[in-house]
Amino acid sequence: MTNPLLSDWNTPFNLPPFEAIEDAHVKPAVEAALAEGRAAVQLIASDPEAPTFANTIEALERSDSTLSKVLGVFYGSAGADANDTRDALMREFSPMLSAYSSEITSNSALFARIETLWETRDTLDLTPEQARVLMLTYRSFVRSGAKLEGPQKARMAEIKSRLATLGTGFGQNLLADERDWFMSLTEADLEGLPQFVIDAARAAGEEKGADGPVVTLSRSLIVPFMQFSPRRDLREAAFKAWSARGENGNANDNRENAAEILRLREERAKLLGYPSFAAYKLETEMAKTPEAVRELLMRVWAPAKEAAERDGAILAEMMAKDGINGPLEPWDWRYYSAIRRKAEHDLDEAELKPYLQLDRMIEAAFACAHRLFGLDFEPLDVTTYHPDARAWNVTRDGKHIAVFIGDYFARGSKRSGAWCTAMRSQQKLEGDIRPIVLNVCNFAKPSKGEAALLSYDDARTLFHEFGHALHQMLSNVTYGSISGTSVARDFVELPSQLFEHWLEVPEVLEEFATHAKTGAPMPRNMLDRLLAAQTYDQGFATVEYIASALVDLDFHDGDAPADPMVAQAETLARIGLPRAVTMRHATPHFAHIFSGDGYSAGYYSYMWSEVMDADAFEAFEEKGAFDPETARLLEEHILSKGGSQDAEALYTAFRGRMPGVEALLKGRGLFTA
Repeated sequence: MTNPLLSDWNTPFNLPPFEAIEDAHVKPAVEAALAEGRAAVQLIASDPEAPTFANTIEALERSDSTLSKVLGVFYGSAGADANDTRDALMREFSPMLSAYSSEITSNSALFARIETLWETRDTLDLTPEQARVLMLTYRSFVRSGAKLEGPQKARMAEIKSRLATLGTGFGQNLLADERDWFMSLTEADLEGLPQFVIDAARAAGEEKGADGPVVTLSRSLIVPFMQFSPRRDLREAAFKAWSARGENGNANDNRENAAEILRLREERAKLLGYPSFAAYKLETEMAKTPEAVRELLMRVWAPAKEAAERDGAILAEMMAKDGINGPLEPWDWRYYSAIRRKAEHDLDEAELKPYLQLDRMIEAAFACAHRLFGLDFEPLDVTTYHPDARAWNVTRDGKHIAVFIGDYFARGSKRSGAWCTAMRSQQKLEGDIRPIVLNVCNFAKPSKGEAALLSYDDARTLFHEFGHALHQMLSNVTYGSISGTSVARDFVELPSQLFEHWLEVPEVLEEFATHAKTGAPMPRNMLDRLLAAQTYDQGFATVEYIASALVDLDFHDGDAPADPMVAQAETLARIGLPRAVTMRHATPHFAHIFSGDGYSAGYYSYMWSEVMDADAFEAFEEKGAFDPETARLLEEHILSKGGSQDAEALYTAFRGRMPGVEALLKGRGLFTA
């Protein structure tokens, strides 16, 4: 029988035929794709012709076309709709794919061809994009151990395989802990909660098969529960369960995983001659060195900590007035902060949320993309990997640009958080290949017949991930290896964080923030209060983020800690983390840095990118939020370019200079003259 993952897709826009794809198809397709890739690489390595850019680099770019096609579908959907079979496949594929990668980078004949091209690059008459791809390919091989020999080369392959297995296990353990825990609520436990939280708890109970409403570890449910539940005992129970993900002493415990990952990363870096994993990892980023990262984080830490301590003292006084003795605890912060925000800004989440309907916020993101970049979005009547996921045809001036898929609701089969991925990336080497871009979020699913309502943070998340999607959709490069978001890790968050700013543009909220029941626009005084409160509680938000970023940096900047939990505690003690604020991501559930290699020694990158996004939006503010010329420059120099140039060169081409940290501090309300 024909395997639909390997066949030609005679579907609209060459979408995967999800209705025909079964889990049983995946392993044979991956095995066939790996065999095809190995054969292609061997042909390149053994080519009797002298190496050229076409017969070596371009051929290498083409060699994994089928594998990318298969894995784009599998990994694109498996994280958002896991089951036991898919979990087992991911565990099986991790060492297989790592071994395949190691075979390629340790192929001496292949590397000799690449090295020859690198050494003669000035004679090859390459385009700037080709020169960039050659440099990145050569550098990737060297950093993967292509110059190692004998036992060192073999050990590098072992390390990469083990790291792949550990990273997959870390993520699956976390998902299992999140999926398994919930706290049942009685009708009495619902007292004091706004209706939208009650509705979300009832919907979660239905999804879990419980007899009544429940609190789960989905951020879109547990955070508003901690904001509004007057029951301190229930807030404490929920917070402790949320904080204990990955460290419950059960089969899902991630502490040993984390320790082994850190040891292996250090060994990997030292095999390549670097003093630490952070030095190795940051060499290719904008920051370049651990010292530069630490300087940025500590520049922001001091004013953020001062702000958090001032806010914490106010919240502690409020708690004392309620007759509660003892210090302010982490499960108290959000509850009293919500009360304080109501008092100081007259903002009540329960009053605000009906104006932030999911469908209207999707429309808002689309409308901003249309005004800035001329994109249009038409719903597609196609089958996706899950009934909750919906698709749009993205066009500009009638021409197909991309397919965009949005999967917005939390469910037990979906890992936590929010992310953007491409099931198929843009490239022109093998024709005009247009991307399939996926945004995944974890918003609370409403009861049947009710509108899905978002918090303002949820709406910001939607805009954030859509900014990543624009980076993928507007990509206009020849080579898939530098397409879309294939850029430095501390540059990749610039488009996503920049797009968040359009949610704060008053005319956007005036048009799209409409009441779920009445359809009335958000009252102007409420809109003004909402925008005036944008820097509210930024001390807390900044401190919990930087604490995580500094722990990540300390883990990787030096010898790997024998016990990461002890090392985490030492870092937090050294920087003086306020008692009532915790890390945004504690080690056992810090998926950014342990469930794969993407953000390892790189969690700082959100803030590094924020320095640029704050400055970049000032360029729009100077001429108007939807200024067409500034939008054209943004697309021309950043969104369309992928990794075709160095990130600093791309930003400087857009803005004329690199920014300082002042715009970031101002945007967070932390600026001190």
